[in-house]
Amino acid sequence: MSASPPPEITPIEQDYDHLLRSNLERVFNEREPTRRAQAIAELFVEQPILYEPDGVVHGRKAISAVAGELLKRFGPNFAFVSEKAAIGHHGMGSLRWHAGPPEGSPIFTGIDTAAIVDGRIEQLWVLLDASK
Repeated sequence: MSASPPPEITPIEQDYDHLLRSNLERVFNEREPTRRAQAIAELFVEQPILYEPDGVVHGRKAISAVAGELLKRFGPNFAFVSEKAAIGHHGMGSLRWHAGPPEGSPIFTGIDTAAIVDGRIEQLWVLLDASK
């Protein structure tokens, strides 16, 4: 007697590129705190976690503060730019980016990798390229 194959499970796929590019552009490039907070409310779950090289950040307000401090620290000509479309499946997505002045060499390069639940970022890991 042969066993029947398990039912096919089709994961609900997300638009990883839209979500992760929106995070880069509307959160980490947004200098106006109110617009940044609104974007975070749309893109992140209620209690998100950000893992960055310097520590772990909990909550929407704390993520906004990190983004604001980065922009303040590096000045008005600093921006994050996606390098190609994000990739992902099964609730995990990654986006490669670089950051620095619009003209000139990047100061940083890295990858954002996110755990996504119901179309929102639950956890975000910021991975910096150590070779820069």
